[in-house]
Formats: sequence, structure tokens, C-alpha cells
Amino acid sequence: MYTDQELVQHHLTGFVNKETEVNGVNLHYVEGGSGQPLVLIPGWPETWWAYHKVMPLLAATYRVIAVDLRGMGSSGKPLEGYDKKNMAKDIYELTRQLNCGQVHICGHDIGAHVAFSFAANYPDATAKLVMLDTPHPDASMYQLPMLPVPGLDYTYPWWLAFNQVKALPEALLAGRMRLVIDWVFKALLQDDRSISDFDKAVYSRAYDSEAGIRASNAWYQAFTRDIQDIATYNKVTAPVLCIASAAGYDMLQASLTQFATGFNMELVADSGHFLLAEKPGAVAHALLSFLN
Repeated sequence: MYTDQELVQHHLTGFVNKETEVNGVNLHYVEGGSGQPLVLIPGWPETWWAYHKVMPLLAATYRVIAVDLRGMGSSGKPLEGYDKKNMAKDIYELTRQLNCGQVHICGHDIGAHVAFSFAANYPDATAKLVMLDTPHPDASMYQLPMLPVPGLDYTYPWWLAFNQVKALPEALLAGRMRLVIDWVFKALLQDDRSISDFDKAVYSRAYDSEAGIRASNAWYQAFTRDIQDIATYNKVTAPVLCIASAAGYDMLQASLTQFATGFNMELVADSGHFLLAEKPGAVAHALLSFLN
């Protein structure tokens, strides 16, 4: 299986594989293109590779920086610091170290939590914010059903609760995380051919250790802190675009109505949660139209 360096060399002409220490953690990122900086942040259970289909399209206009979050892929996996406010500080310090000035920032899933927190906590560093299919945690999460609701057509997010458990998931799944990755992609894609066996192997390699599972679960274990934090934030004032599947559209709209002064919604038809895999052209077009 390819390392990150080999993935870049074989699949992403014009990009370079880098890492640096910020805010007490080593962050891995992939950079290419030129222009105003555009930071791309992935979520669970993916890595920077989630953006590989759109990175060349975006790099034609922007300086693209795709980051593995604290606890993800080739980045460091410390024992603490997984609240999204602190993870946004990781990204902020990275942008300062790279002399980025104001940045556009885009996040999917957990990455959307961090991107929103970045915009809320560092408004002067934020040009525009793009959120893909997922709002930042807020108090409405406490109302999520703990059992599937009969007759309701949705995928019961059991992993939100499972990933809250400490120590047990990594004991059960180390060396077997591919089982979870296969299930999640099959359940949350409309066309499960959109993520190849090669892609799944890339993600399995990133998550298949006790440290990888423990650190990624820590993103979920910090949700209570994240919910407390968002209640203290001023509304995000930067221009915001939400790109969503049919399943994620209403949640994003309800969240941003509370937590941003204004936003645009873009529905991506015929796609599940993993928009970047299923509809990369539509996502890139919406993103570029908004940023330009």
C-alpha cells in the first residue's frame, strides 16, 4: 500500500507532501497550486485523500492545502486536545507558519466542525467558509435517537455512541477497522462504487491501529465540550456556503440559521454523505463558483 509520499507522487502531479509541528502536534498536509490559500479538512473515516479528486481542479486557481487533522492519518495522535476549538487552533497556527494571511477554509464531516470553529474563533483570518454535509455539534445533538425510529428513512448513526466509549473500540477493532470502513461507505454512499477498494485500503491503513482508532474516537468524545463552546461563539460573519446531500441539507440549514449571519445552500442531488467521492465535479463547481 502506498505511503502518503507515494500517493502524491503517483496520483497528484504538482503537489508536495509535507509536515510540520504546530500547537504541540505534528500535522501532515499536502500542498499544491498558487493563489489565495484554500485549506481543505477531511473527516471520519477518511484522510486528506478524501479530496484527491477535486484537488487538481481547485489548484488551478488556489493554493490548496489539504490537512490531516490532529489524530488523523500521518499527523500526530496525542492523548488530548481533540475539542474542535483546539483543533482549529492547530489549523490557524499552520496557516500562520505558512504565511497564508486570510484563507478560504473548507471542511467535510469532522473537518466541517473544525472549519466552522476556525471561522468562529479567527474571523480576521477567514475569507470564506465552506461546509460539506455536516454542521458543528450543538445542543440539538442531545436529541439524536438512541434507537432506530420505525418508519423513518435514515441511517441510524450508531457510531456516534460507539465512538464515545473509551478503550473498548480500539481493543475490538485494531487490525479489523476495514470492517467498519466498508460498512460506513456502503451505508452512506448512494453509489458505493464511488470509493474504490484502493481508497478503502488507504483509509484502513490510516485507522487500523489502536492509536489511530483511539485518536479518531477522541474527536467524538469531545462533542460535549464542542457543544459548550459553540454556545459561547459570536455568529460567523464570513460568507458561508453549505454543500449538502439530501440527508444533510436540513441539518446544515438549521444550524447555520442559528450560528451564521448569512449563508448559501447548495444541494448535490443523487449523492450520499461522501460528496467528494460521489460528485467531485459538482462539489468543485459549487466551491469554485462561491470562492470566485
